[in-house]
Amino acid sequence: MSIEKWFEDYDKLAETGDIEKLADMAVFPMNVVTDVPGGYAAAKQWTREEYVEAMKEAMGGGTADLNLRSKRTPHHLTENLCVVETEATMTIDGQEQTMHYADLLVRTEDGWAFQTMVQGGWGYGWEPAKRG
Repeated sequence: MSIEKWFEDYDKLAETGDIEKLADMAVFPMNVVTDVPGGYAAAKQWTREEYVEAMKEAMGGGTADLNLRSKRTPHHLTENLCVVETEATMTIDGQEQTMHYADLLVRTEDGWAFQTMVQGGWGYGWEPAKRG
């Protein structure tokens, strides 16, 4: 399955808010990297349960009403590792908002899966990342 087909399937599930099936498309623990507003980067590893909880909060009943439009640019590091940069636009309460984020997809025996999510602005209340 191609990266493009994988995202087509992902987007259909996101539209309907089927978070459990979205979680089936991931490898856990999942790395999540963001930043702390006014601070530094932050990183966590989520279990499947933490991912499901966070996505239910973020997506609610799905993305169908958001007029979501995404431009994705895959960067294959190897035939089994692909960083996908996404620029997305959505409409919330009549206001257009943009997002810029990246995902690391890894090829598994069952096909592509996402393993790392990187997006700024999620780090409210997170501890800043520490070296070492």
